[in-house]
Amino acid sequence: MNFAEFFAGIGLVRLGLERAGWSCVFANDIDGKKFEMYRAQFPHDPEGHFVCDDIRNVRADLLPDVQLATASFPCTDLSLAGARAGLAGEHSSALWPFLEVLEKLKTMRPQLVMLENVPGFLTSHGGGDFRSALLALNRIGYVVDAFVIDAANFVPQSRQRLFVVGRHAPGLAIAEHRNLFGFVESEHRPSALIDFMFKNMDVVWQVRELPALPKKRSTLAEVLEPLPDSAIEWWSDARTEYLLGQMSDRHRAQAELMTKGASEAVGTVFRRVRNGRSMAELRVDGVAGCLRTPKGGSGRQILFVAGRGRARARLLTPRECARLMGADDYPITVPLNQALYGFGDAVCVPVITWIAESYLNPVLADLPSRLTKTI
Repeated sequence: MNFAEFFAGIGLVRLGLERAGWSCVFANDIDGKKFEMYRAQFPHDPEGHFVCDDIRNVRADLLPDVQLATASFPCTDLSLAGARAGLAGEHSSALWPFLEVLEKLKTMRPQLVMLENVPGFLTSHGGGDFRSALLALNRIGYVVDAFVIDAANFVPQSRQRLFVVGRHAPGLAIAEHRNLFGFVESEHRPSALIDFMFKNMDVVWQVRELPALPKKRSTLAEVLEPLPDSAIEWWSDARTEYLLGQMSDRHRAQAELMTKGASEAVGTVFRRVRNGRSMAELRVDGVAGCLRTPKGGSGRQILFVAGRGRARARLLTPRECARLMGADDYPITVPLNQALYGFGDAVCVPVITWIAESYLNPVLADLPSRLTKTI
């Protein structure tokens, strides 16, 4: 089971797929700093395995034959943090040259395609961007399915992502799938996605039933590094007090309750602008907020530890971010911000492994070999 990963980032999709028996034979990303981290994780790749270049410069005729192509294309223009320019935006529009590469492969198109992005992909431009992407996959011979998975089912991080799986059904075979629907609201397919499916019945869907998501995971406290009180990562008392002063009355009361506790409790804090003012919002359910890239202060997730009469704060460390992405042993050989950027812009490893074991592997096993496919 060979695959090519586009928008590879630091290689967490690859890690997840390899745990499910897949082998990566080609990777592409434009970001040299992410490639530096990728190379540290996968030091034995042959020359030419990773093409560090704009996807618009990738030649389809030089790609190896694969059963799967993945694309975790940029979310910037589809997320709340961006300007919601959608698939016409400077970054997220990179999906189109990826689909052009698939189209140019012609008879050598992979049997499976998997896209990954933020839930905003579903609603961007009133659903128009999502519809355009799915119809584009249909046009090059793929029937499609979609589902949403929150990484919080696997790791203590709230991280919802929308996945699209395309299954190659070329020629007349695609018409045979048009009426095979299984649109049922579930933990994988929330009402907003089901509504989209019913409103877009001209899209050629092939919806597959998925097993229940796991319910057991580690807690936020379990992924923390045991840094001593003297570690430079801990903020000064004055800086911690300033953070507390940025909280609303409700969040400050929760922080004070934690501080008075008989044992230490942990939470996370994001700074957000509310009514023109920077506010610190505390989360204490044992799950970290979604990791982000450290662009500006709001992207930096703060750890808050309180109990036995004291409160402390610091940023999450790169190792803690790696654990929150299910990449516990990932080598961290780059500066702090570079590591935080790499993990904040990545995909949760056990989510990908679950998708492979629950969806991709069974589907691929049921597909005819490339030699017997109808072209």
